[in-house]
Amino acid sequence: MKTGLCNFCLKSGILCQKCLAKVKSGEISELDLKVARLLLFLEDKYPSLQNVYFHKAVDVDNTLAVIVGRGDVPRLLGYGGKIIKTMMEKIGKSIRVLEYGVDDRKFLEDLFAPLSIMTINTIWLPDGTTETRVILRKRRGRRPPFDVKSLKEIARRVHDITLRVEFAD
Repeated sequence: MKTGLCNFCLKSGILCQKCLAKVKSGEISELDLKVARLLLFLEDKYPSLQNVYFHKAVDVDNTLAVIVGRGDVPRLLGYGGKIIKTMMEKIGKSIRVLEYGVDDRKFLEDLFAPLSIMTINTIWLPDGTTETRVILRKRRGRRPPFDVKSLKEIARRVHDITLRVEFAD
């Protein structure tokens, strides 16, 4: 696994000056350290994680967003979801895997998976701000498999998008 920290620091638990400076500056949080260590631990069992670039983690209520490099989402979701299930057990939260540096549409599709997005609109508000309205296709009367409020906050923190989420049949 690749990340902004040295592998030696992650394995030993003792940070070098360079990595310590990143933590003190806020570039890397304690949560990022925890998730990076967990991914490094899982790398022995799941070799596909060796090529994954971990950028950061965002924690909102009962949901943890793990942001990885472009094209790395399938590697993390592979092995029949065993990697994600193991991470959920260790961390105790539901996990959303998102790609770093993608456009807003791709970001929202990853965020709201497995539901499909019917439409995305920009709403211009009188005070000069904008909201992004996302209409999701509902699955025959079932509740969505995620907490919408948490996902709205993740979208705000990661992509600086204010969301308005609606459901249609």
